[in-house]
Amino acid sequence: MKTILKILLALCVLLLLIFGLLRLAESGLPFDGRPNSVPAKPVIYLYPEEVTDVTVRLDYTGKLTCTYPAYKNGWTVTAAPDGTLTDAAGQTYNYLYWEGEGTERYDFSKGFCVPGADTAAFLEDALAQLGLTRKEANEFIVYWLPRMEQSPYNLIAFQQEAYTDTAKLTVTPAPDSILRVFMAWQPLEAPVDIPAQTLPAFDRHGFTLVEWGGAEVK
Repeated sequence: MKTILKILLALCVLLLLIFGLLRLAESGLPFDGRPNSVPAKPVIYLYPEEVTDVTVRLDYTGKLTCTYPAYKNGWTVTAAPDGTLTDAAGQTYNYLYWEGEGTERYDFSKGFCVPGADTAAFLEDALAQLGLTRKEANEFIVYWLPRMEQSPYNLIAFQQEAYTDTAKLTVTPAPDSILRVFMAWQPLEAPVDIPAQTLPAFDRHGFTLVEWGGAEVK
């Protein structure tokens, strides 16, 4: 009798485990319980102190799905102090663009829970604190705002190593200052409590590389 009870108990535990895994699969979450995400529209600005030939190489752990100009073992452009980039064919660009699919795990231990209607004002303030110029921040906001302002709330966390370790940049010649702003965010139906994230200031000096991007966490 005891043996039968043990078998039944083991079967119940197994069924509960299978049920839990099925619920996770249906929710779109991986089995570690952390959300899936897809990086979207990182763009890279280059501001040398004088006209300079620059090569940028990206070591991304995921799969590149779109680049502009085309990424061919790197980007090589002539960069002007105002940020204008020119390729070997004479075509000009405002920035280097890439998009990819990956399985990054972003850090939401600290961040911000922002009502959708307040997203524009929040981003204006946060991006200024992080060191983006008004032009850079404007391009960030007009890309992300239409996706975010319709949500009742947005959980927002600006990433550091969780992003930069998966998308490493090698730049020749090396910049004097580098700013990489990457926002992970998740639409919410109701607000949540989260410790506020401290946004570090940025000292923009010499040859400067600025990148911004983001990912909507599913």
